Amino acid sequence: MPVSPTPPLHQLSAWQAASLLARRELTAVDLVRACLDRIAEREPQVHAFVHLDADAALAYARTLDAGAVRGLLHGLPFGVKDLFDTFDLPTGYGSPIYAGQQPPADAAAVALCREAGAVLLGKTVTTELANMLPGATRNPHKPLHTPGGSSSGSAAAVADGMLPLALGTQTAGSLIRPAAFCGVVGYKPSHNRVPKAGVKSLSETLDTVGGFARSVRDMALLGAVLTGDARLADPAAFEQAGAPRLGWCQTPEWAQADTDTQQAWAQAEKLLAGHGAPLALPHSLSGLVAVQKAVQAFETARSLSHERLHHPHQLSAPLQALIADGLAISGARHALNLQATTSARQQAQTLFSNFDVIIAPSSIGEAPAGLEGTGDPLFCRGWTLLGLPCVHLPFAYGHSGLPVGLQLVGAYGDDHRLLAAAHWVHQRLAD
Repeated sequence: MPVSPTPPLHQLSAWQAASLLARRELTAVDLVRACLDRIAEREPQVHAFVHLDADAALAYARTLDAGAVRGLLHGLPFGVKDLFDTFDLPTGYGSPIYAGQQPPADAAAVALCREAGAVLLGKTVTTELANMLPGATRNPHKPLHTPGGSSSGSAAAVADGMLPLALGTQTAGSLIRPAAFCGVVGYKPSHNRVPKAGVKSLSETLDTVGGFARSVRDMALLGAVLTGDARLADPAAFEQAGAPRLGWCQTPEWAQADTDTQQAWAQAEKLLAGHGAPLALPHSLSGLVAVQKAVQAFETARSLSHERLHHPHQLSAPLQALIADGLAISGARHALNLQATTSARQQAQTLFSNFDVIIAPSSIGEAPAGLEGTGDPLFCRGWTLLGLPCVHLPFAYGHSGLPVGLQLVGAYGDDHRLLAAAHWVHQRLAD
């Protein structure tokens, strides 16, 4: 039988590289150098990073090679969205207000990754204060198309082979949408399953820490470290996972899905024929998008009080408009929106009475042309409000040749079952 060629080191999957590193068949130094070489080659086109520290990364890699295996991420390079504090690299939150800021400590998620042996290569581009004003990052597939936002740099770096893993956040659609546009696996854990300490806050009700990888198994390694739940990366869960009961939910926003997403949906139905049944959200859950927008606006306006009071002229016009919208919402109205959110989250658990996971659109379509915007998070807002874990699965291409996919949604707290189901589904969609 012909032997499959060994991929370049920067293209190794995270779990393959982790296995080789743990057996000392690959050094962390060699893997880091391969990723740095890829960054040097492609960064002038993609613009995924705001800060890189090759010397520090290589020095830490040498330390790892000389010592015991640290954990699940031993020797794996990773990138961190510039919304997370890092004690050794500046953190600017994508805003001129914080240019050059040097935090004294790592965000909790960054510290957890380092504790597990991951090697931080650099900080990746985010949009202005993780809102809608684009950063410098380009879509790695077509540079005149958006990579999405606000975790644009992380998604693009993973998609382009610069990194096997990267951290991001989602308040509306900032993990799932850039994953869809760049063609990688994106994972939004159940709300509050991952600590948010040290991450610039926009919305306590919505903010969620997650990440990007090139496969579900890769994502499971990172997810296990972030959540502290070893079940997420249990090899047996992937090897023994059977066919999940799929709830096919086009959502109330389906009329806004374009031809590319509709065709991806039809392709998935064909490839997964016989698995699951249609699922329509009850009328009580039909207004999720509007509530999410209101909650995000109200809480963002107040979370950014220092910025709007002391640095208003350094805020973009779109962000100023969002803040104005948020300030126009009364505290009494917000209290009612929070009550509606709590009620909706309770009702959402009943969606899984007859289904293991829900399959739903990730985006309106492929990444739009132009760099003035980041795309619409329409198909992510409702699931974010519900606090449910989501995984984007890339498997198709749109009319411009850009990636398109769908997301799987799990019951709250069932992240390990969601990832196992996502692995099973993705094998059948991507093969």
